[in-house]
Amino acid sequence: MRALPIHLEAGSDLRASLEQLAARESSSGFVLSVVGNLSQASFACPGLDEPTVLRGELEIITLQGTLSPQGVHLHLSFSDPGCQVWGGHLEHGSLVLKGADLLVGFLEAGGAQTEAAAPVSQARVQVSLAEGCAWSRRTERLLQGLGLPYDVVAAGPGPLPQIRIDGQWIGGYNELAALHARGSLQALRHG
Repeated sequence: MRALPIHLEAGSDLRASLEQLAARESSSGFVLSVVGNLSQASFACPGLDEPTVLRGELEIITLQGTLSPQGVHLHLSFSDPGCQVWGGHLEHGSLVLKGADLLVGFLEAGGAQTEAAAPVSQARVQVSLAEGCAWSRRTERLLQGLGLPYDVVAAGPGPLPQIRIDGQWIGGYNELAALHARGSLQALRHG
């Protein structure tokens, strides 16, 4: 692992800065630590279609998750001036107030990373997603929350998201949620 200290200036978009860093480094990694504050926090709460946005002097408490050249999956928690704690999935529009210092750990090429990246995925779930689509974000959160591996694939004709299990088209988010409610997705975790 290679640790890289990062300083973000006032006005920097926290998520966009980390996406750009991962793309520039052409490497996958994770956030090791963070200290700083935000003037605006944009985060996704479970069950809501749109991100929640709070403004003010917001102190970052934690930022954890993964980053790669393909994107980031980060969870943010922060406190407002009344010391109420908020949090959720980090979205674009989370702006640094005075500054933020992060330590990002990048995986080195070779070893376990190369071994893990080499095999073609055998995920039983394939999804086609649309950038900025609330239903696509819900689909990813449901699958990630259940710990189900999935592949993102090119979309066919029709609305997104599009979901296939074992090559069979099942529909979109509502159909996936119905399978989850019936307990039908549990078996996908183990084979």
